Amino acid sequence: MDNGLKFLYNTAPGRSILKLLTRRGLSTAVGRFMDSSLSRPLIRTFVKNNNIDLEECESQDFRCFNDCFTRRLKQELRPVDMDPMHLISPCDGLLSVYDIDEDMVLPVKQSQYSLNDLFENEEVSAYFYGGTCLVFRLCVNHYHRYCYPLDGKKGENFFIPGVLHTVRPIALSKEPVFIRNCREYTIMENDIFGRAAQIEVGAMLVGKIHNNDGVADIRRGYEKGYFCYGGSTIILLLEPGAVRISEEILDANRRGEEYPVKLGQSIGERV
Repeated sequence: MDNGLKFLYNTAPGRSILKLLTRRGLSTAVGRFMDSSLSRPLIRTFVKNNNIDLEECESQDFRCFNDCFTRRLKQELRPVDMDPMHLISPCDGLLSVYDIDEDMVLPVKQSQYSLNDLFENEEVSAYFYGGTCLVFRLCVNHYHRYCYPLDGKKGENFFIPGVLHTVRPIALSKEPVFIRNCREYTIMENDIFGRAAQIEVGAMLVGKIHNNDGVADIRRGYEKGYFCYGGSTIILLLEPGAVRISEEILDANRRGEEYPVKLGQSIGERV
């Protein structure tokens, strides 16, 4: 994988291929194929290679690959911590925790993001300076449905399409910033944790980020949406002083390790 990324980002032929791979039109085409019955033969190999237990699914009646990829698990397999003083994980994934400052830079999906890059809105970014950033990295074998981590109110969904960046060596030598990925965010308001932002970040060749629409009351553990095919990332931002993350998660991060979490489990508590 590393050698492949070096080829794509650091060689002229690789950058030419990458320019094609990062176009949203190609992702859309791949997504349509994964939604079609023609993709069904891929399911058996995907399940075998990723050690997926289909007995955990509510249904195994998959009409296409994405039906399998976005499979809904039996509810009892993802119990939700309902203590209002606890913050829960919105998804299955590998968790990294960061302190937020104005110069913060996050490596997400072979791209670099500052807080302003994530939102493209300085006013929204300012809510979270001095707060906590949680990055949940989903691999293809993870459960790709995700939930609201808090009770309260949510605002509208804001979609930001991916863009292509300069391919000049000065950019590529610092970090593979050839792409910034499609992403969608919403702001949530909770009486205990205050304001929070949840950002879903798509990956190369992901068909689509599917989110529930509209402004509404929300409940922790209720489904917020799901990713179609591809590894993806969820970023959760909280205001200063809102949360104390569990020490075992922080210990793992200090060792340079991501911490495995599951949807609904407690990952911290109100300070």
